[in-house]
Amino acid sequence: MKIALMDSGIGLLAATAAVRRLRPDADLVLSLDPDGMPWGPRTPEDLTERALAVAEAAAVHRPDALIVGCNTATVHALTALRSRLEPALPVIGTVPAIKPAAAGGGPVAIWATPATTGSPYQRGLIENFADGVDVTEVPCWGLAEAVERADETAVDAAVVAAAELTPDDVTTVVLGCTHYELVAERIRAAVQRPGLPPLVLHGSAGAVAAQALRRLGVHPEPGATPLGSVTVLLSGREGVLPAPALTYEEGRLLTAASPVR
Repeated sequence: MKIALMDSGIGLLAATAAVRRLRPDADLVLSLDPDGMPWGPRTPEDLTERALAVAEAAAVHRPDALIVGCNTATVHALTALRSRLEPALPVIGTVPAIKPAAAGGGPVAIWATPATTGSPYQRGLIENFADGVDVTEVPCWGLAEAVERADETAVDAAVVAAAELTPDDVTTVVLGCTHYELVAERIRAAVQRPGLPPLVLHGSAGAVAAQALRRLGVHPEPGATPLGSVTVLLSGREGVLPAPALTYEEGRLLTAASPVR
């Protein structure tokens, strides 16, 4: 079994690690776009063109499923990706975990990129899945970019700035960008308020990985062996994981005991 994941940068690491934990024997193809990143500021048409190129580079390696490990790419390019690749290659998108977060009753904060915050897409998810729940949209200026560079000082500054925009009574935070899952514990420490229950964080990686397995009709086997291989594509060229990826547990998980090329 071979599963491909795509993103402009290392935001796909969270979903990749989730797949690795559920099916260690799966071969992985990671298709990144360092030549075109970041995707966020691009027009929807330009982003879709980049996403299609990255997806097609992954498809050359004949994966059984493709995970779009990026919220922004899912919003703008999922329809085009499915039109181009399905039914031969199932394409699984990434959606912010607003529905399960709202099920807890709130108050909820959605941390997302400035481009996503307040967007019709996110507002639609809130209306559909969080009606009646107190929801605050929090723009996280520079956080995804800082995570991508593994710039700890910039990450801390961006997290603090977003925490200051988060109401004190929030008990649940939706991590609305896949990059944010890589620094989830820093976010927890910044938002947790004294006297409140432990902060609940909702990311998308686990659900996306499980959905990919369901689309393939296979079950999780966390103890499966041997470990699958990891192929890295950088704007279509075979390469290695960017150095910042290895500063995160999710990146190190992929290199600990499996061949990476």
